Amino acid sequence: MLSYILRRVLLVIPTLIGVAVAVFFLIRVMPGDVVVVKLRADGANVTQETIDAERKRLGLDKPLYAQFADYMVGLARLDLGKSLWTGADVSKEIAIRFPVSFQVAIMATLIALLIAIPLGTLSAIYRDTWIDYVVRILAVAGLAVPSFWLGMLMILGLLSMFNWLPKIGYVSIFEDPVRNLTTLIWPALSVGYRYAAVATRMMRSALLEVLREDYIRTARAKGVFQKLITRRHALRNALLPVITVIGLEFAFLIGGLVVTEQVFNLNGIGKLFVDATTRGDFNLIQGLVLLIAVIFIVVNLIVDILYAVLDPRIRLK
Repeated sequence: MLSYILRRVLLVIPTLIGVAVAVFFLIRVMPGDVVVVKLRADGANVTQETIDAERKRLGLDKPLYAQFADYMVGLARLDLGKSLWTGADVSKEIAIRFPVSFQVAIMATLIALLIAIPLGTLSAIYRDTWIDYVVRILAVAGLAVPSFWLGMLMILGLLSMFNWLPKIGYVSIFEDPVRNLTTLIWPALSVGYRYAAVATRMMRSALLEVLREDYIRTARAKGVFQKLITRRHALRNALLPVITVIGLEFAFLIGGLVVTEQVFNLNGIGKLFVDATTRGDFNLIQGLVLLIAVIFIVVNLIVDILYAVLDPRIRLK
């Protein structure tokens, strides 16, 4: 197991290098000039000499190969460069906003797990009964309703029914844990419901497939109680595809909550991604893409390890 983890960690280096090279050149294909957008954003009358001076200050007047060499050298030193728009370090820009998206993703994942595993299990066990139909309706509704729209409905419902408006914004959990949780629980619920709908359907399908296996029939023939069969034999094997879906969805949530962050006024990674793309901030986009790539790699490694924990037949060598 340890050697497997070490090999996977070593594979991170060429993967990130490939991502960095691809993103660097693909971003340069994007139309627009960050210097022009920055200096003439409000219709300011800026001379071409001023624009050329700013491009020189930012190093954008260098040939493409020189810019690429500077970027790769900085990346080797774990230096993501400076934002072309604000002038601040890219790592600091990301560090300010990452805790928001990360906490919402964790809370949404926990909510999804607490909903999906019990409901998916009940739906599979009581197949084609009213319980199964109710669970399937809830799952389809979760897939059909966008999370940001559900968030707006939550805010309007709390305001109209209880005359209470949930706090909007972000406060660190280390400063005020109560306000932090009362603020982020609503976006986490709106995102976690859709997340749970996907996992519930996967849990139901996987458990139904496992319950048809021969070893389940053998256990029933021996007189083993149904609850014991489900908990000890079927559930762990059925969790394998569910864990895969949960891992991929978690990695997606880090940078994919753009509209939800706008609804709840959260300045997270998704909003930063959109702002960087709109402004043409190459350095910030590159740093964000590398962050998402690292998260996907780490999540995939954790999922592979969980496979071996859940199913003893899987050996990571």
